[in-house]
Amino acid sequence: MTALNKFHCCIVLFLLLLIIDRPGSFAQQPALPTRWTQTALNAAIPFPEYPRPQLQRADWLCLNGKWDYQGGKNIADAGNPEKPVTFQTRPEQILVPYCPESTLSGIRRKQEINMWYRRKFTVPAGWKDRQIVLHFDAAAHNTTLFVNGHKAGSHAGNYDAFSFDITRYLNTAEDNTLIVAVKDDNDGRVPSGKSGPRGDYTFCSGIWQTVWIEPVTRNHIENIRLLPDLQNDRLKILVTTGAPTRLTATANDGGKQIATTRSTTNTWFYLPIKEPQLWSPDTPFLYDLTIRLEDGKDEVRSYFGMRDIRLGKLNGVTRPLVNGRFIMQLGLLDQGYWPDGILTAPTEDALISDIQTTKRAGFNLIRKHMKTEPQRFYYWADRLGLFVWQDMPAIWYQDEDTANTRSEFRNELRQLVDQHYNSPSIITWVPFNENWGAFDVKEITSWLKQYDPSRLVNGNSGFNNNPSYQKAYGDPGNGDYVDTHIYVGPYGASRPDDHRAASLGEFGGVGLFVRDHMWPVHNDAYDYEPTRSRLTDRYVFLLDEVEQLMRYKGLSVAIYTQTTDVEHEINGILTYDRAVEKMELDRVRAVNKAVLRSGDALNLPAPDQATRLT
Repeated sequence: MTALNKFHCCIVLFLLLLIIDRPGSFAQQPALPTRWTQTALNAAIPFPEYPRPQLQRADWLCLNGKWDYQGGKNIADAGNPEKPVTFQTRPEQILVPYCPESTLSGIRRKQEINMWYRRKFTVPAGWKDRQIVLHFDAAAHNTTLFVNGHKAGSHAGNYDAFSFDITRYLNTAEDNTLIVAVKDDNDGRVPSGKSGPRGDYTFCSGIWQTVWIEPVTRNHIENIRLLPDLQNDRLKILVTTGAPTRLTATANDGGKQIATTRSTTNTWFYLPIKEPQLWSPDTPFLYDLTIRLEDGKDEVRSYFGMRDIRLGKLNGVTRPLVNGRFIMQLGLLDQGYWPDGILTAPTEDALISDIQTTKRAGFNLIRKHMKTEPQRFYYWADRLGLFVWQDMPAIWYQDEDTANTRSEFRNELRQLVDQHYNSPSIITWVPFNENWGAFDVKEITSWLKQYDPSRLVNGNSGFNNNPSYQKAYGDPGNGDYVDTHIYVGPYGASRPDDHRAASLGEFGGVGLFVRDHMWPVHNDAYDYEPTRSRLTDRYVFLLDEVEQLMRYKGLSVAIYTQTTDVEHEINGILTYDRAVEKMELDRVRAVNKAVLRSGDALNLPAPDQATRLT
């Protein structure tokens, strides 16, 4: 070997050692990158957008980015500890808000169980003499916060946002240190959907949505509830504060004030909306809303859409009516997984892209399956115009330690409704899917109808399917939908009854292999087609059949599986990396629009009995 070759070998060895020895170097390559992967990795602050569009203040600080990290089964127990751990001199780095199982996090390890995060931050000088609130938009599952060594609080949950007032623990000096402990056993005894031990896909734990802080006044707006009342041309509002105080609420249309009213917090009041412009997927009109406490110390910006949904009879058939009209709900099962970020989209543009593709393909509905999304997902569904069915992520061992497991499910279900109550796009809650983790379905469906009477409830979507490890609960018999899943379908779909509409909650699932765009596992689907053209032909044929069921058998909802491939499943209209459209979307859009027009025609007076349910 020549001296020059020896020199080159030494350089290569030195660089390799540098990469190996450098914690959190983010040198990993994803098994299947997306076109947003590199943007996410290069971002100093991932997801810099304001995370809570329906309760927005002017001042805030995003804490996403690189944090110190240590995790694993043998690391100090992160389950509600009393003291923070000590970090190594050169700890690993994790990119928040991506879970440690993901490539984007820089960690990419499976089931850490114990996760410890650390970062420093400086409170902006202009926030002096205000309360400082630290927000986590989601972390799985048991989270404990330490601020400058002091325990500031704990929280349990996978999918709900939570916050801590950290004012009393802050230093007067510039630097403050946060240490966050998160423990996730992934034992199926808390809601975890397809991320659980019996789920199909890569597990997601730890912090997986935005972390941020904001300054507030001592008595500030903590929450708002917005309920459109179309029958009386008004918006019903509840503003929650620590102590009752006077407020002013103002609605605007494109900068023009259309209504204002004065009232008091902690009690419902009304804002009149004369001749309201109605929200629907075709016309997703949103009003701007400003709420200001009259002491002048707190103001939030929000928005709302004027729409309602209820069941009614159309030509003698029970159907869901939106703003008094039947709109055929034609949608995609949307699981919201990403090959680089797992449960977290790599960027906001990526998050929007799935919604835009759904719209472009002519669908008017997303069934958000077995997970929730950050608030900005629902903002874009509201803004761009898509109906959303929101699933509750399943619990897996609901029959073990029932006092705790079932209480955890009920609590997280209530949090799900509370935190997404104001979104006009969400029209249906789905507490259970295919009997997964099902218990007290009839009672929970009834409770959910009472807790949020402004929306429809599908108590057990696909009650005709059942996991092998438990007895089927079956059709609860109540709620607003009778819902079956038929693969490939659609024949065999539900028929409406006197008090429930008929839904085909899942159908299709036809796969297409796309070389170099598949997750590196054994790939499968319910059925297959060999080419893009043949797959499109198959979809058009299925939709022609859906139209027949809608017109003559009373079907009101059809949800195709699915938006994208997901890990081993290759039945999406997009590949998992969102790089390839697996169908000819112009033809998909054409047949979808034809079915929607056919559904709209049912609102016209029936000329004869031909269009009635047979």
